[in-house]
Amino acid sequence: MENRCLWAQSNALMQAYHDEEWCRPSFDDRYIFEMLTLEGAQAGLSWNIVLKKRSAYQEAFHHFNLSYCAELSDEDLVSIKQDYAIVKHIAKIQSVRSNARAVLDLQKEWGSFADFLWSFTDGKPVYNNWTSDAQIPAQSPLSVQLSKELKKRGFKFVGPVTTYSFMQAIGMVHDHIENCAYRLVE
Repeated sequence: MENRCLWAQSNALMQAYHDEEWCRPSFDDRYIFEMLTLEGAQAGLSWNIVLKKRSAYQEAFHHFNLSYCAELSDEDLVSIKQDYAIVKHIAKIQSVRSNARAVLDLQKEWGSFADFLWSFTDGKPVYNNWTSDAQIPAQSPLSVQLSKELKKRGFKFVGPVTTYSFMQAIGMVHDHIENCAYRLVE
């Protein structure tokens, strides 16, 4: 068995996410928006639950098409809540629309959502050197800073803990432990 971060060893779905996506730098606004949505949905729940619902999220939100999500009506959001196997928290569902609108605004200002986000790390991942999962923090000064900026720009479900997980998800922060087979070299 390959060495993996401990959190990813519970099942094949978690392993695949860990091995193929987690902490891998992304500059794709659609994917980044997907991760923002899923991390926001995860608040208070386990990541495994959200990963199991990922395909339903992709279907419900047209693979996280920003324009589509920004134009959803209140009625559309209620229908999505009823018709798809996603987290049923209405404020989290509504945040998809408000966050899509905020992303579109950032794209006008910055050219891309990725350019805005990656400006917080000078375009490079932050590599941490943890020897165990227990050392990985729930948040960081950078996630606090980014969370404040996102909230100021109208984003929802982007507290510092969620923002830290989001930063890991899109590779802004590289937190694979040192003996993990999937640790990328700086």
